Amino acid sequence: MSLTSALSTAQSALFNTSRQTSIVSRNVAEASNPDYARRSGITTSTAPGARISGVQRATDDVLFRHNLSALSGWEGQSALSRGLDTLKSRVNGVDNATSPASALNKLQEALQTYAAAPSNGTVAQSALEAAHGIVRSLNNGTAAVQSFRADVDREIAISVEELNRLLADFEAANKEVTSGTRTGRDVSDAFDRRDALLKKISAYVPVSTITRADNDMVVLTADGVTLFETVARPVTFTPNNTYTAGTAGNAIYIDGVPLAAGNGGNTTASGSLAANLQLRDEVAVGMQRQLDEIARGLISAFAETDPGGALADAAGLFTWPGGPGLPAGGALEDGLAGNIQLNAAFEADPTLLRDGGANGAGYVHNTEGGASYADLLNAYLAKLDEPAGFDPAAGLGATLSLTAFSSQSIGWLESLRKDAASGVEAKEALATHTATALSNATGVNIDEEMALLLDLEHAYEASARLMSVVDEMLYTLMEIAR
Repeated sequence: MSLTSALSTAQSALFNTSRQTSIVSRNVAEASNPDYARRSGITTSTAPGARISGVQRATDDVLFRHNLSALSGWEGQSALSRGLDTLKSRVNGVDNATSPASALNKLQEALQTYAAAPSNGTVAQSALEAAHGIVRSLNNGTAAVQSFRADVDREIAISVEELNRLLADFEAANKEVTSGTRTGRDVSDAFDRRDALLKKISAYVPVSTITRADNDMVVLTADGVTLFETVARPVTFTPNNTYTAGTAGNAIYIDGVPLAAGNGGNTTASGSLAANLQLRDEVAVGMQRQLDEIARGLISAFAETDPGGALADAAGLFTWPGGPGLPAGGALEDGLAGNIQLNAAFEADPTLLRDGGANGAGYVHNTEGGASYADLLNAYLAKLDEPAGFDPAAGLGATLSLTAFSSQSIGWLESLRKDAASGVEAKEALATHTATALSNATGVNIDEEMALLLDLEHAYEASARLMSVVDEMLYTLMEIAR
């Protein structure tokens, strides 16, 4: 090897060491960044020596896809679990203290006490107050459910706006990747930004990707609807300002295709949008239907009857805007829980609960006016535990007693919450596992980078020593030539 070749080799080594040191230093600086993929220099042989011809970014497409899927599942499950906790707190309160089942239990106890002392006016007033309590529970429950639906609707609107922004940012990052690939520039940072945006997008909707020429990427939902192809596709949603019982929420459209809601406590929803649709249109609507059926059951259970059978049953202790008629049996009446109220006649005369007659003399049972008469009170108590018909759309069965129906309403929500909480734990573990596996495959290991820096330092010292030796030899030759 000539001295000139040796000098060129040493210079090339120093240059390569400098480039590699810069790459490793960047790796160390970004070690805590979960969206950063490790870089390494690509060494190409030349005459003489070698050179760093480019920068290679660590990737693992399979692990990345698994991580995106796990993130979507976790986000959807978490959104559902949080929503169920909020709904439970608003409607049923802490330890279900404000639930209709709890209020109904208090009414039963008050009626039992009144039946044991039917001549006691104070006890009669207490029974009336317990009836007020269940009316408040149903009225407030309806208001809470519809307020919850409106809040979820607003959250959907905010999420859709953010998703559109993320897709626009993805479009810019993708353009940088494709243009840089065509011109041969290092676009590792653009790749990182694009992958980070995919993770954020997957929090709202499940995504799958297809990579084409020049690293151009197409992004689809898990159902195959296009989110991005060359340009971002629109995600549209029209929010409702207010909700009432029976109001249908608007759909979310991705490129004109409606997004499906999730199902079940361990939800099928991937991404928060599908989970929020499930909360707004299935869970909350189911809760409202159960409240409405409890209200209908109360009106029917406490309806006044004609002892002689000639007159039609009429709304008694509990009434509604359609009173004194009764709601149709076994059929939902949207919003009934918000419209149920205490019959004003009973507030004026609480003894009507004992004797009957709020709808006229034909409905009086205590015809002799006995102060110890309790048959009607006992009849009301019996009706609360008798099987009755309920609309299957409420999701709790078609034939139950009113007390069992109200208790099962609590159990229905608690079962959903339990399944959702268990699902969160499992899906969080999967998301954490895939993220760790991806980090191990593509992330930065500080120990490895520091060891590499030490090797580069030794290489730099060797190259510098070689240049020093060549310099001395050239100096000696020049001295001899003189």
